[in-house]
Amino acid sequence: MIDRKTSLQGLGVLIVDDEDDVRRGLMKLVSTLGADVSCAPDGKRALEIVRQGSVDVVVSDIRMPRMTGIELLETIQSETLPVEVLLMTGFGTIELAVECMGLGAAHFIAKPFDNHEMLRSISSIGERLLSKKDKPKARSGKFVAHADTMRNLMAEIDRISSTVLPVLIEGETGTGKEVVAQEIHRRSQASNRRFDAVNCAALPDTLLESELFGHKEGAFTGATEDREGLFQTADGGTVFLDEVASMSPAFQGKLLRVLQDKVVRPLGGTEDIHVDFRLLAATNQDLELMVEAGKFRSDLLYRLRVLHLKIPALRDRPDDISALSQHFVQLHNQDCRSSSMRPPESDIETDRFLRSHAWPGNVRELENAVMRALVACAGAKLSPHHFDIVPIKVDGASYDESKKLAIERFQQRYVEDALRSSQGNVSQAAMACGLTRAALQKIMRKLDIRREHFMER
Repeated sequence: MIDRKTSLQGLGVLIVDDEDDVRRGLMKLVSTLGADVSCAPDGKRALEIVRQGSVDVVVSDIRMPRMTGIELLETIQSETLPVEVLLMTGFGTIELAVECMGLGAAHFIAKPFDNHEMLRSISSIGERLLSKKDKPKARSGKFVAHADTMRNLMAEIDRISSTVLPVLIEGETGTGKEVVAQEIHRRSQASNRRFDAVNCAALPDTLLESELFGHKEGAFTGATEDREGLFQTADGGTVFLDEVASMSPAFQGKLLRVLQDKVVRPLGGTEDIHVDFRLLAATNQDLELMVEAGKFRSDLLYRLRVLHLKIPALRDRPDDISALSQHFVQLHNQDCRSSSMRPPESDIETDRFLRSHAWPGNVRELENAVMRALVACAGAKLSPHHFDIVPIKVDGASYDESKKLAIERFQQRYVEDALRSSQGNVSQAAMACGLTRAALQKIMRKLDIRREHFMER
């Protein structure tokens, strides 16, 4: 048995609820897992804390003033902050649960929640995240490039990596812009030096300037000591700026000077410091259109786009979808399933199902969908019903049909999770679901779920 006092040591958990007693109770409960627990009274304050980078898991109520839990989740997803979100509400419905999971929530718990269920959920998420921290999976050299467009991109990366010139990487959200940047760095002559990535959209100007340029003691509230910025600590390495379209005009001017003169002046400083780094930048916006609209400096665009890469959307390279899904199955199987379980296999039906989806979130959406499918899959075969996505068909399905399919997939995953936790005991699973044994058995028959698949062997 895992010792809960130490099992989640090093994990940052943020409790977000507008009710004081709920926050205090949850903080006390989650602290028994050994995690570092903090709290916030609403989504606005929670977002400020998350952006500081010390949080791994957010446990948030949905209905709150100023910013709801769903709005908090959407902001975390849009800013690609590396945080898992568990949502809870006293107004739980299947439809709301489906919406939350579709937006990227790691789990959904209805109030009043069972303490053991809450601890189980946070432990499951936390152990997976800590496992990744302890055993980082290097993706270098793991490019999946079956489509001609991606093979051409790989050839471009080879050509670009031998230079030290700035590169602008364009592509929709989730296409893998940072992965491409890491691959450029890995293949470059500076591969033995630092690679630092910063999401410009996640930081206000002052913090972004401090992160990149550094600051002097007393430069702003909280600046208790001198700190070197990433441009200085790079020391011949690579700095990757993601979402550069979000930079304010004022900060664009400051960055332009750094790129022109290769010097920085820390916040609160009086002297310039010479810096040596290679800049890689990325955007999901059309910067030329932003220049025409007066929202982005043309001279900065020319400095950023000395060399240029454009990553195709996943829907434009369907030949990669099957290979990518198999890659993610192999990559995440141990994190998402019992360590003794071999990676499940996919069949033609599953591949066809995955290719029928539009993947608006691109490779990131596919990876998250595969991870959730692995959690839902108890056997040796990965099937379409394990995925909580609704494929977008050319002929179009009606709203009612799509809603029915989404609910069925949620029911499948929810019931299988309950049976997995109870090791196939239907009565215990029914109690955990808040259903009668007869009602749960009816759902199991409808979805062809067999308790034998979840019993200990």
